[in-house]
Parts: sequence; structure tokens; C-alpha cells
Amino acid sequence: MVAKIKSGKSLIGALNYNENKVKAGKAELIASGGYAKNYDMLSFYDKLFRLKDLAERNSRTRTNTLHISLNFDLTEKLDTGKLVNIADDYMKRIGFENQPYLIYKHFDAGHPHIHIVSTNIEAGGKRISLHNIGELKSEPARKAIEIDFGLVQASVKKNSQEQIENLKIQPLEYGKTDTKRGITNIVNAVVKSYKFTSLPELNAVLGQYKVMADKGTKESVMFNKGGLHYWALDENGKKTGVPIKASSIYNKPTLKLLEDRFRFNEYLRKPFKEKLKAKIDKVRFQVISMEMFKNDLKKADVTVIIRQNDDGRIYGISYIDTINKVIFNGSDLGKNYSAAAIFEALQYKPTGNVASSSERLPDNTGAVRAGSNQAISKSHSHTLLDDLLNPYDPNTNLSNQFGPRKKKKKRRNLNL
Repeated sequence: MVAKIKSGKSLIGALNYNENKVKAGKAELIASGGYAKNYDMLSFYDKLFRLKDLAERNSRTRTNTLHISLNFDLTEKLDTGKLVNIADDYMKRIGFENQPYLIYKHFDAGHPHIHIVSTNIEAGGKRISLHNIGELKSEPARKAIEIDFGLVQASVKKNSQEQIENLKIQPLEYGKTDTKRGITNIVNAVVKSYKFTSLPELNAVLGQYKVMADKGTKESVMFNKGGLHYWALDENGKKTGVPIKASSIYNKPTLKLLEDRFRFNEYLRKPFKEKLKAKIDKVRFQVISMEMFKNDLKKADVTVIIRQNDDGRIYGISYIDTINKVIFNGSDLGKNYSAAAIFEALQYKPTGNVASSSERLPDNTGAVRAGSNQAISKSHSHTLLDDLLNPYDPNTNLSNQFGPRKKKKKRRNLNL
């Protein structure tokens, strides 16, 4: 079991969070403590006024809200009765057995969990201290409950559970899953495990899960204030739905936090640079198309991202090593791994044979249209460049290709 405690200043905010989940069919109220009526007879105002009545008895205390979530292992099948007993026991052990509280069972995550809303102001107006309540009271309560109720122990499962969570994250399906929950899980997993050094690199990874981080346009208030939103992406990679503020996501992956990570990750990813280059080197001279290049690297646990602008013009390439959780732009690995160099390698085999026209670069700028490797030849005339790129043929008389040779005049011996 994992217990997460949040203290705050808004009872109505904590209550609304859970009540809105109930309205959406993603939660239900399963019990209450310290209320005159049975839980299933309580109206919204009954729930709120009982808590506010106590909170108003101590006007000097501004932090008067306790919002707890108790999270259980994926393998545990806990019925409602057992969840209520666990919640009651937990509230007693942390010193809140005489406080009014509401217990909600949530269904919006893969693991079973409950939320508890209460206040830390007693009937006489005394404040229950929340300082270090996690370490002093919640941790001992959690460990005792795990033993008493036969739950999976969080301390034993911690490392393996983190690995499982990283493996199980799936691309966000907008409209089919809770958007905020899905974005939160994906962003936290990626930020925690991947070594990226810029926002575009982070977005290259997030894009695999249909999520993106957005600073806004340069003219926007959000950009000027250093804000950051996370968006869900549709099937075409376009932003959809309502964005989620970075500050509202658990662990708060704000731009300031990410910028600190950028600098730190520069050092963390260095040991994996040569390993990634070696994987690319094994493939890039053995294939003749971008599709083959991507597929062969995918087998080596490397994802290739072709970066393009709104007009479909390719301007870069990124490599994501999904085993070592690092991402490099091609130019960061070296000029031989840039987009232009890779397309040039795909245009011609190392033996010197000219690749088919469908695999040539579209034009001499090195930029290509997305989804197409077809050549756009500026001229069909025979050029010197064609001859230099063709394999050497000893039977070819180069002099004949450039017109008849001029006859050299013999110099007379002046006998000076």
C-alpha cells in the first residue's frame, strides 16, 4: 500500500474533485465517518457544511484540509468492505478517528485506490498538526495495515513496481481514457526515466505516447511567463482536447524543473553515445530506404524520429535508445548521423552503385517531403557529377565524353 497525503486550504476544492469523479462515473462514495446521517443519505451540502463547520472554529489556521489517497498493488482484489475497514483503521492510526471524513473508491486508474477527505480542525477549535505527518504517523500506519490486512508491502515492491510502471505505459487514447490521468502517467514516467536535453527532445519521446509539451507562441502570455502545458495528440499528431498545466501534474514537470533536467541529462547520457552510434553504424550502410533503416534500428531497440516542419520539409533526425532511455539528435552524434548524411547514405550504396531514382534525395538542398523518398531531378542531362559518382569503367574513354582533344603543337628546339 502507498499512502499519499495532501494538505490544503480549500475543503470545497478537495470535495469537488471527488464529487466530479462520481458524476463522471469514475468514483463512488463508499463510506463516511463522523456524520449524523448514513453516507448514502448525505447531500453535497451535508458533506461540505460538516467539514466547514469545524474549519471555521479556528479562523487562524488556513491549512485546514486533508486529502489522502491509499493506493494498492495491481494484483490485489479488494472488495468495498475491506477498503472501508482499511480506511477506518488508517484514520485511527494517524489520529483522525474522531474527525468527520468521506471515503471515495476511484475507478480511473489501473490499480485499486481510495480517496479520503477530512479536516484537521477539531470540535473544540484545536488544530491537529500536519507537520511531518507522513513520516511520523502515516508510514507506521501503512506498515502495520499491510501486515494486518495481508497487503503487498510497498517497501518490497518499490523498485520492481517502478520498472513495471515504466513498461506498462501505453500511448494515450483520447476520449477512451481519463485524459489528465493518462497525461500525468506518461509525462511522469518519461521525465523520470529518459535522458533528454531540450524540449524538442522531450517531445520526440512524448510523441510516441501521443502527448506533447507546449510553451505556446512567442506572442503568448504563457511563453513570456515561462509557462508550460501538456496536450493530448490525435492520430495525426495534432493537439486535441483541453491542455493540462504542468503545475497541476503530480511531480510538477514545469519548464523550470525541465531546464534543470536538461543540464543534468547532458552528463547522464554521455556514456551511451558511442553505443548508440555503433548500433546506427551497423545498419546505415546495409539498407537502401528509410523504411528499412527505421525497421532495422527498431530491432536494435532504437526508434528513429524524422523531424519536419508544417510544410512537411524534413530538417532533422533524432534517435531514441529505448533500452538505455537516451535520445540524441543526429547532429549531436556527429555529421555522419545527421538527416542529410543519412539520406545521402541511403541514396548510394557504399560500393558506388547508384541507387534507384525512388531512393534519391528530392533536391540538392538535402530536404525531403515527408512520406516520400522520390527524386525530383532538376535536369536529365549528362553531367560531370554523374560520371564522378558512377563506378570507374576502365573501358570508358573520358576524353571522348568532353569533345575531341586538341592536338598539341611540338615545340621547336631553339638551341639556345
